[in-house]
Amino acid sequence: MTFFEEIGGLPTIEKIVATFYEGVATDPVLAPMYPADDLDGARERLTLFLAQYWGGPTTYSERRGHPRLRMRHAPYAVTPDARDHWLALFRAGLDAVDLTPEQDAQFWEYVTHAAQFMINTPG
Repeated sequence: MTFFEEIGGLPTIEKIVATFYEGVATDPVLAPMYPADDLDGARERLTLFLAQYWGGPTTYSERRGHPRLRMRHAPYAVTPDARDHWLALFRAGLDAVDLTPEQDAQFWEYVTHAAQFMINTPG
């Protein structure tokens, strides 16, 4: 069984991401990084990426190719402050679902590492 299946599959990922983007829409640091007319597209892309990363369908790669996360985020100034806002909102997403402490820790470890890796502009 994949981690994707263990945590409840697509409905769990969708809930995490929906909660995250509810916060993004009004966040003073993150909202300007997201085109207002493509917030739904960003939500879908993150959902598909996370589903694939954790062992679910490969729809993300089929539609968009290799994730290339740093390249895709290069046009945005990802500062330590932006990382902190992103992580706070993602924490809310994880808190909105019913993961075991072990599952939560595994997910959180990945996103904290990924968020740190995405920093491309000093604070």
